[in-house]
Amino acid sequence: MDLAKNVFQVHAIGSDGAVLVRRKLRRAEVIGFFTDLPGCVVGMEACASAHHWARELIALGHEVRLMPPAYVKPYVKRGKTDAADAEAICEAVMRPTMRFVAVKSVEQQAVLMVHKSRDLMVRQRTMLINALRGHLAEYGIVTGIGVGGVTAMLKALHDQQEGLPAHARSALHGLAAQMRALASEIDRLEAQILAWHRADETSRRLATIPGIGPITASAISAAVPDASLFRPGRQFAAWLGLTPRANSSGGKERLGGITKQGDGYLRRRLVVGATAVMRMTRKNADRQPWMAQLLERKPAKIATVALANKTARIAWAVMSRKEVYAAQAA
Repeated sequence: MDLAKNVFQVHAIGSDGAVLVRRKLRRAEVIGFFTDLPGCVVGMEACASAHHWARELIALGHEVRLMPPAYVKPYVKRGKTDAADAEAICEAVMRPTMRFVAVKSVEQQAVLMVHKSRDLMVRQRTMLINALRGHLAEYGIVTGIGVGGVTAMLKALHDQQEGLPAHARSALHGLAAQMRALASEIDRLEAQILAWHRADETSRRLATIPGIGPITASAISAAVPDASLFRPGRQFAAWLGLTPRANSSGGKERLGGITKQGDGYLRRRLVVGATAVMRMTRKNADRQPWMAQLLERKPAKIATVALANKTARIAWAVMSRKEVYAAQAA
């Protein structure tokens, strides 16, 4: 089934490959159509609303398989139509080597929604801080960077507001009020994430890994409901875009930078965590011998991404084996 907002396309085949159904469905007709069908395999692209429809069809007794759209695209024969897309999905879902996406529960999607909302608000807060810095610099008010610099910037705005024009004062106080409101909302969402993390067993196990805190652990736990879909840990790291891009041919192996494909939010969280671990390693090399040796051979950023790759593989092992992280003995 090719998903859309209002008009869906269904392409069905029998066990012998003969086409049984080619039909368009309005949104209100989808549930009724699948209710009348006996249990069957339903393939869909893992795009917007896919998890909702997957849960609905599973409740009707069907087996739903979600696939990344990039893996379905090669099966489109020619042109771009809903019927061609549905036929390509039908072809791709039966391939024995196809990789599927686990269907997320309502609770897991809710937690990811909190994560994405927090991430959006953090970016908006950064935009407001940069705007305030730029505007205040036009009047000679310059402060340091970091959290302390933001506090000093707001204090300077309050202390020197009498020397600013009325229009500038009004605009700057509006930006400062929005920044404070966003900071309060971010704290509220982080409290919800922390509460969910403490209640989820998988998330608590992931937090035992160096470089993974409650926010990253809860995001991985909610985004990966079934770790068995990735056979080795490298597949999980590749899904996050942390493995080198291969361009090999003729027996010559050529590896470039990381692919940056997959879940960008989780990849960014792992790299940020690896950066913190690298900072501690520089202070005490005995805590992370592998990282210390890598820093002697590679630049800091390359070593950080390599550690994020390793952390992803460890996270997969922790989820697959249902064990807590145990550091390797020196």
